[in-house]
Amino acid sequence: MKSPILLDCTFRDGGYYNAWDFPPALINDYLAAMKAAQVDVVELGFRLLKNAGFKGACAFTTDDFLRSLAIPDGLAVGVMINGSDLCPGNGRELALAHLFPEKAEMTPLDLVRIACHFHEVETALPAVGWLAERGYRVGFNLMQIADRSDDEIRALAEMARDWPIDVLYFADSMGSMTPEDTARIVGLLREGWDGPLGILTYDNMGLALSNTLRAQAEGVSWLDATVTGMGRGPGNARTEELAIEAERLRGRPANLVPLMSLIRKEFAPMKAEFGWGSNPYYYLAGKYGIHPTYIQEMLGDARYGEEDILAVIDHLRAEGGKKFSFDTLDGARHFYRGEPRGSWKPADMMAGREVLILGTGPGVVAHRPALEAYIRDARPLVIALNTQEAIAPDLIDLRIACHPVRLLADAETHARLPQPLITPASQLPDSLRAELGDKELFDFGLGIEPGRFAFHEDHCIAPTSLVLAYALAVATSGQAESILMAGFDGYPAGDARNDETAAVLDAYRAHAGEERLISVTPTRHRLRSASIYVSAL
Repeated sequence: MKSPILLDCTFRDGGYYNAWDFPPALINDYLAAMKAAQVDVVELGFRLLKNAGFKGACAFTTDDFLRSLAIPDGLAVGVMINGSDLCPGNGRELALAHLFPEKAEMTPLDLVRIACHFHEVETALPAVGWLAERGYRVGFNLMQIADRSDDEIRALAEMARDWPIDVLYFADSMGSMTPEDTARIVGLLREGWDGPLGILTYDNMGLALSNTLRAQAEGVSWLDATVTGMGRGPGNARTEELAIEAERLRGRPANLVPLMSLIRKEFAPMKAEFGWGSNPYYYLAGKYGIHPTYIQEMLGDARYGEEDILAVIDHLRAEGGKKFSFDTLDGARHFYRGEPRGSWKPADMMAGREVLILGTGPGVVAHRPALEAYIRDARPLVIALNTQEAIAPDLIDLRIACHPVRLLADAETHARLPQPLITPASQLPDSLRAELGDKELFDFGLGIEPGRFAFHEDHCIAPTSLVLAYALAVATSGQAESILMAGFDGYPAGDARNDETAAVLDAYRAHAGEERLISVTPTRHRLRSASIYVSAL
């Protein structure tokens, strides 16, 4: 069995967190630490073809940038390119000539890896020959291999055999593989490919190192890892652990002191800031074959609570989430596309009345006695957002919900709550309506147009699917005399939800004025305020 080759790709895979903008001093310290830890190859970043938005040097990893670094003797340097950047025909060669203007002997660059989804393989394979002719070692990375059939894996391995590939990689892109899956895929690849194999694993289910070691035991000789596992979502096998295992496998010692020092000084603070590493959400994503970027995006967005994330995972499990899409994550774009439609007219209940909207902020609990006294005395129509239950249930007349993620998360709770639910019922998928059971639904249609409100008798246009925007539109379409707001405290300074709420309120003022809106509990939002402790508002 060949001695394993360790490849560290920290600055390539970890660059998704900071736009590949790593300080040169850190990179030089890292290079020295890799050499001491007996790492053989470092993949310092991408060579991206497109230049859109700021990205740091490790997104492009040019030859001049590599020449500026203190690369230790004997440490090979690699970059990755995306198969999606390689168009067929002359377009492919123009892209390659732009990305690799010099032959390998003239640059510090030794290895180029091409990352491909399976539908890109035939288009990308000719790039192997172009790069090999110019003296580069070439790795070919097959992504999301766990989704492919046995016959597809065999066929692609045979196809790769016809090109001068130095190492054929496979990636457990979803983190869904077990050691047994790993062994099976190695066996399938070996039916068509007899050259070196490599593996990149993700740690969704805590199996990245186990899968890597099982692959090595099955004859895979190129093993990828990143420092502290730094990489998208749950991250990868950890270099510091793989280096320890490699001492045993290769029978030669490694000096881990520089690496451990670098982890303490640099990578541990970055991990605390960016939050890569496995957790139960990534575990579920791995188990159900869901792209980990969905989890990463939701964990980084304060709007998504625990129930929201679990509901999205459940939705993607049923609908498919192997390819990340912001449109899929923002389900409202799909749920509320087309012409809004509804059948319920809120004016029948609200015209000329005072409407009190109950938010979910701590102000409702803090001022509950005064709110309940006011409701009993003044008898406003009380609408609670989502599943708000902070006041006596008999004082809540209606509930309102529209964001599909929250509806998915709260469907079971809504089914048991006694109040009718205002929601765009006729626009929701049959599966979601079924989860609401026999719930009494007031069907008020919703269309989404950024920056705009419009008010109609049985539907509205709102700038977002946030329930606050929908509730304001319902009350205004219903010709409420005034709209009292409780529990809209606002969020801590710097929380993006403050800006989101401000945008909704600004759009509402532009289309409906602000004389109807009154916050009756403390708020950080720019709202006209009054005190709930005064009986006549």
